[in-house]
Amino acid sequence: MSPTNLPAGLDHGHVTFLGAGPGDPGLLTLRAVEALSSADVLVAEHDVLDVIRAHARQGVSVVPTNPDPSSDPYPGTGAPQLTVVDGASTTASLPPVRDAAHLVMEAARGGRRVVRAVSGDPGLDTYATEEMLACAAAGVPFEVVPGVAAVVGVPAYAGVPLRDAQGADVRFVDARTASDRCWTEVGASDGTVVVSTSLDSVAAAAGELVAAGRKPDTPLTVTVAGTTTRQRTWTATLGTIAQTLKQAKVLPSPDGGRPVIAVVGERSAAAQRDQLSWFESKPLFGWKVLVPRTKEQAASLSDQLRSYGAVPHEVPTIAVEPPRTPQQMERAVKGLVTGRYEWIAFTSVNAVKAVREKFEEYGLDARAFAGIKVAAVGEQTAKALVAFGVKPDLVPSGEQSAAGLLEDWPPYDPVFDPIDRVFLPRADIATETLVAGLIELGWEVDDVTAYRTVRASPPPADTREAIKGGGFDAVLFTSSSTVRNLVGIAGKPHNVTVIACIGPATAKTAEEHGLRVDVMAPEPSAGKLAEALAEFGLRRRASALEAGDPVTRPSERRPGARRRRTT
Repeated sequence: MSPTNLPAGLDHGHVTFLGAGPGDPGLLTLRAVEALSSADVLVAEHDVLDVIRAHARQGVSVVPTNPDPSSDPYPGTGAPQLTVVDGASTTASLPPVRDAAHLVMEAARGGRRVVRAVSGDPGLDTYATEEMLACAAAGVPFEVVPGVAAVVGVPAYAGVPLRDAQGADVRFVDARTASDRCWTEVGASDGTVVVSTSLDSVAAAAGELVAAGRKPDTPLTVTVAGTTTRQRTWTATLGTIAQTLKQAKVLPSPDGGRPVIAVVGERSAAAQRDQLSWFESKPLFGWKVLVPRTKEQAASLSDQLRSYGAVPHEVPTIAVEPPRTPQQMERAVKGLVTGRYEWIAFTSVNAVKAVREKFEEYGLDARAFAGIKVAAVGEQTAKALVAFGVKPDLVPSGEQSAAGLLEDWPPYDPVFDPIDRVFLPRADIATETLVAGLIELGWEVDDVTAYRTVRASPPPADTREAIKGGGFDAVLFTSSSTVRNLVGIAGKPHNVTVIACIGPATAKTAEEHGLRVDVMAPEPSAGKLAEALAEFGLRRRASALEAGDPVTRPSERRPGARRRRTT
């Protein structure tokens, strides 16, 4: 068996050279996610770490490297900081960051599973082959997990297919290393050329192609920050691209940023980009949306916003604490075990968490719910119960609220219900709607404070400044308390920020705080609120296009706002 085929864990560690794709974390392969979940050490550039770290296991060591071998991001140290995901940070005595191969092999020789992650694909977008050869020479076993190459992924996200129905020839050129012979060959062909270059070298690459024989009126597209929500694409010709970028006042990146991809050719579908640009035409593309909820509460809402092209920023406005007098909660949980209740109704994810923590304190698990009917106020609460091992018996079929739950709640029937009591664990500030409705249906209710909600600590200074200065394009308010608490801990959102509210009560509170409400959900659900904001974004985009104006984000319209950087 050759050294590179040794099973992981024998004598040496193991290295996985992993392609992280061109920027969108959703382009990671299933094999990449699997490798990341079992890695002991991650070695990657900073931008790549942002893509992969969410899939790393707790306690993994993270070693950032420097993509530019001519510079040292840690001047005066010669070594990076070794950080630990979800753990304590430590400083490691490591080789200089510019010697990635040595760093990778040292970690592997210690018996650790190393993931060397690179942007794009290891065999096409980087010089990872040199590191692979170094591992092979040292007898360190390794494997390669391919990734989506930038020259393929970026055009796809820009709405520029590389082949047409006639199967045009496609050639790839790295302008940074292309020889005169290379330019002559691609200039003489009539196929599509995909050029990897830097933003300030696009015009020079276009000039090389014209000098090699391509016509100045040959169409091309130039895409920066491809596959990310900062993506931007320009359509021009080889002869006009320099002027197009100049008129757009594009700012080159001092460090080169992600690859700039230019697609050149008569049949590159540049002329059809208006119809094929699926990514940049998403309703909230590039919008920074403030979600004033905890990460646990905001997870599904943030995912939905990302599907519309937005960049969600979660800011907790409340913190959850135990009740001041826990005895009532303790008696109720013991009553669950002794058969005191026919039903238990959960009105929030936090209520599920509070009961689960009390169960764990007593050494109980989901089996304690045997024989008890369980209700959940909505889908997110139901998911939290399922994660606990409990499948709810009742979830509202209509509106996901206390009123919706009451619509489906059965009246007490002494013939079919041996017990007439409901356990309702809730927040200290919850409304009495559900309690009153259950009593009207004939049930006795143990209304128990399971947790307290208090105002969260203020967010970081840069977040507060972005809120007050118009750095966010929209904010989603899902309750009156989120309005009051956000204004209290961070200040009032700037008047260019689109204000979206979940319902009339929340909108009234926002207006009382001097905010202009632009969007209101058609029904009180976080999902419908995000959908309503997306529809607002679509209408705004359509109006701009109809008027012949550029499509901009709300934050770009504020006085003194800087033009969007393309890096």
